[in-house]
Amino acid sequence: MHRPSRRHVVTATALVAATAAAVAVTTAAGASDTRQQAQHAIKGGKAKNVILLIGDGMGDSEITLARDYVAGANGRLNMDGFPLTGAYTTYAVHADGTPDYVTDSAASGSGWATGRKTVNGRISKTPDTDKAIPTILELAQKNGYATGSVTTAELTDATPAVLASHATDRSCQGPGDMVKCPTDTLAKGGPGSIAEQSVNHKVDVLLGGGKQRFDQKVTDGTYKGLTVTEQARKLGYQVVTDNAGLKGVKAGKPVLGLFAPGNVPTEWTGKPAARGGTDPQRCVTGNANRPAATPTLADSATKAIELLEAKQKHAKQGFFLQIEGASIDKQDHAADPCGQIGETAAFDRAVKVARDYAAKHPDTLVVTTADHGHTSQIVPLEATPPGLSSTLVTNEGQQLKVNYSTNTPGQSQEHTGTQVRIAAQGPQAYRVLGVTNQTDLFTTIRSALGLR
Repeated sequence: MHRPSRRHVVTATALVAATAAAVAVTTAAGASDTRQQAQHAIKGGKAKNVILLIGDGMGDSEITLARDYVAGANGRLNMDGFPLTGAYTTYAVHADGTPDYVTDSAASGSGWATGRKTVNGRISKTPDTDKAIPTILELAQKNGYATGSVTTAELTDATPAVLASHATDRSCQGPGDMVKCPTDTLAKGGPGSIAEQSVNHKVDVLLGGGKQRFDQKVTDGTYKGLTVTEQARKLGYQVVTDNAGLKGVKAGKPVLGLFAPGNVPTEWTGKPAARGGTDPQRCVTGNANRPAATPTLADSATKAIELLEAKQKHAKQGFFLQIEGASIDKQDHAADPCGQIGETAAFDRAVKVARDYAAKHPDTLVVTTADHGHTSQIVPLEATPPGLSSTLVTNEGQQLKVNYSTNTPGQSQEHTGTQVRIAAQGPQAYRVLGVTNQTDLFTTIRSALGLR
């Protein structure tokens, strides 16, 4: 088991007084944590559970934009209430180990999932030899923990994929998508597609989109001719497709929730950013293309925690759960500020679910972070950005201009190489302080759960 370095211990001790003092002078608009909670968070110890929340593409600009719009400039989101906050670097690497300064979600997710950097596009495999690296979820399973993954993307998308699969390329999501992963196919003795691997891993709870991948037919092996969904049922999964089905599942058997053919539809809509800007707009807090029976991310998070806790009720070990707000990133790519803000707000409600649980179960480490930064920037109203922009009317009745200019208009907006926020509470939370590396998150979780 990894032991805290002397630097971490000294830093943690020294920060007790400073953090407590900061909390003591916090205004009503600031963090709600008490001095006692802050001091407790700095302590080490072992966690029974870990809840990791990933806002995909949720850099500081994306957080600030959502805060300004829904809570006000002096307001605070749920994710702002963690007692300990730091930042981590997100770069990927080339095959020779040299830095690739702007990561994608596959390489970044592989970083915290395995503790190793890899090349963009690769899922939990080495950057040079393309060999599988054990993941934090696999280690948790081997040590007797229940495991879960919740997302608003396809369950085979990069961020959930890094936990329970190993693939040469992130595009190899279903049995029919294996063009870029010839050696990963079952026919070549590989583990199969991301969808097949995910259910073969017997992850206790898998909730998200991507039904189209699981409806593909397996081409080789034991389940040849069956769809991956049918394979999941053969493996004992309860398969559900809407909120009513999710509410009805029972603990004790694994659950596969497939709530959309592709990505789960966004919660909010509005006019996308445009050349020369848009007229001032209020976002529509709803989406006609989102079925009413679709569970929210907070719904899925709540049920996942309930199921994982129930499975481990009489076990010494608890659970590891990853929750991803995926479409913050996807709407940032599309230069759609309302879609992006709505997904950040939805993710923030899932953060509240996790923190509420941890308030009753203080042996739970909760971490929230992002996989990488993204393009949206708040700029002065008088600015005339060369790319796409939009003016919003916030909940405070004020105008705010957001700019998307990391690519030519008409092209997908790009990730950025900036460091991003990481915040935590609970056992080993002090490890997020300062500026760390994305791969350090693997060590934090492994140490908190005592994984061997």
